[in-house]
Amino acid sequence: MYCRVCDSTNLELAIDLGSQPWCNHFLKAEEIGKEPFYPLRVLYCHDCGTVQLDYTVKKEIMFGDHTYLSGVTRSLSEHFKNVAEEVDNNFFKDTLGKSVLDIGSNDGTQLKHFQALGYEVLGVESSKTTAKIANDAGITTLNEFFNLDVVNRLQRKFHVINAAGVFFHLEELHSVTEGIREALRDDGVFVVQFLYMKRIVENLAFDQIYHEHLLYYNLNTIEVLLNRHGLSMFDAYLSPIHGGSIIGFVTHKGKKEQSDRLQNLRQSEVEQKSNELSTYLEFAQRIQQMKTENLTYLKQAKQQGKKIFGFGAPVKGNTMLNYFGVGTNYIDCLVEKNELRRGLYSPGMHIPLVIEKEIQELPDIYYVLAWNFKKEILSNNQHLIAKGVEFYFPVNPQDV
Repeated sequence: MYCRVCDSTNLELAIDLGSQPWCNHFLKAEEIGKEPFYPLRVLYCHDCGTVQLDYTVKKEIMFGDHTYLSGVTRSLSEHFKNVAEEVDNNFFKDTLGKSVLDIGSNDGTQLKHFQALGYEVLGVESSKTTAKIANDAGITTLNEFFNLDVVNRLQRKFHVINAAGVFFHLEELHSVTEGIREALRDDGVFVVQFLYMKRIVENLAFDQIYHEHLLYYNLNTIEVLLNRHGLSMFDAYLSPIHGGSIIGFVTHKGKKEQSDRLQNLRQSEVEQKSNELSTYLEFAQRIQQMKTENLTYLKQAKQQGKKIFGFGAPVKGNTMLNYFGVGTNYIDCLVEKNELRRGLYSPGMHIPLVIEKEIQELPDIYYVLAWNFKKEILSNNQHLIAKGVEFYFPVNPQDV
């Protein structure tokens, strides 16, 4: 195997989460037990420090058509609104004919907020169902996998290019990054939003490791990739979204000075050894301990006769359920808002999904898999907490 970022062969196993199904493959009843399993292992590159999966499930399988929708969660839409306003205020407030390209644009939620600010918008989304939802809502969206070939066919450049939660998905990593460079105006800004591996480790949020996430970036490692393609990050900050994400601002190399806050974040990675193998080996040990603690909690709850439902059915929740071996022996169902998942079952553990508004009886415990929206969940469910329903967060970061 070659490092996905720097092509080195100096790679070492850091984390092994066993054999798991593709976690976004929610199953129909007739598919139960027929889903394929793949290795879920994280390797460390000794040359550039990037951590990455060693096995690639083909992008056509994972992203050709899926059920994830950005617009379902209010706090995510609000985050996207804030990003759009921030980009506009800082860079293009009085620009005429301003334009934005969103890579992996999903149902168009991010682009709606740019559109409201007067931008001409274009989305590129690989999932057929979600691309149609976006087009039906008036957000022009190409149903394709973004890469250099798409850019060459478009033959246009954009003031803003956005990639939210997709840059760690990329099987065609270098073609996509080169495409971004080609499609970005000389004065343009590429906004890259990605799960911050430093925070994943700090939060013990190992469930954010799954087959769709081929790479796990820190600031020092994503810069290796950007520099390779003539791009450079000039500013960044840590957002609480998804338990800790970097919102990075990138342009053509040599165009802008790096901000103090970006340099401070980078220095923190050095001081805390965030890009060293020892940090990831320790992380792997903590994951094993977390498994023991969670199984103990669930066993005790069942022995006390308590009814347990899963709260949310995020893709990452399936990493946790499969690694822990938690199925209907502990959790009766997964309660979900997303109508596209009606009547489906979780991959691997085969827990039935139930739409939230159709719940007939309350559980004693909600085991919260959608922990990254903790504040919103607790705020929306005070009436259940008052009735004695416990909300248990297996991952419990303090700033979400």
